[in-house]
Amino acid sequence: MTTAPGNQAGQAVNTADLYDERGEELASISLQFQPLGGRSHFSGQVRTIRCFQDNALVKSTLATPGHGNVLVVDGGGSLATALMGDMIAESAVANGWAGVVINGAIRDREAIAQLDLGVKALGSNPRKSSKAGAGEVDVDVVIDGVTIRTGAMIWCDPDGILVEQ
Repeated sequence: MTTAPGNQAGQAVNTADLYDERGEELASISLQFQPLGGRSHFSGQVRTIRCFQDNALVKSTLATPGHGNVLVVDGGGSLATALMGDMIAESAVANGWAGVVINGAIRDREAIAQLDLGVKALGSNPRKSSKAGAGEVDVDVVIDGVTIRTGAMIWCDPDGILVEQ
């Protein structure tokens, strides 16, 4: 997979400029995710999780070395329970993750906004999720009609989310 110019660690990539440069080789997620982390621009190779109202896999994955990757969590779009809170987000920062995209809810949004972590989610809910470990890791997920695969590149900023196809 190719790496966009300016995608070295610590450099912000503007999705509009990247799309102008690469066009249709990138998929754009039109779903309006909220920017909830302390880092407005983030990118990296994708790891994926598919889970529904259960954050055990999110917690265990973000507790492993992130190597600047971005975790994409398909929570089925549910806002009924939070899939990440401040303690899990702090673990992600400590383990070197660039960001997290959650097709679902988070909690502790004010604390997460203070962390050096990119976070995009549909919203927030103070209700905890279950912790049974239900779900799958490193599987293809589809969000807003866009297939996201582990290992693909993803770029996120205030304008939106682009995924390498």
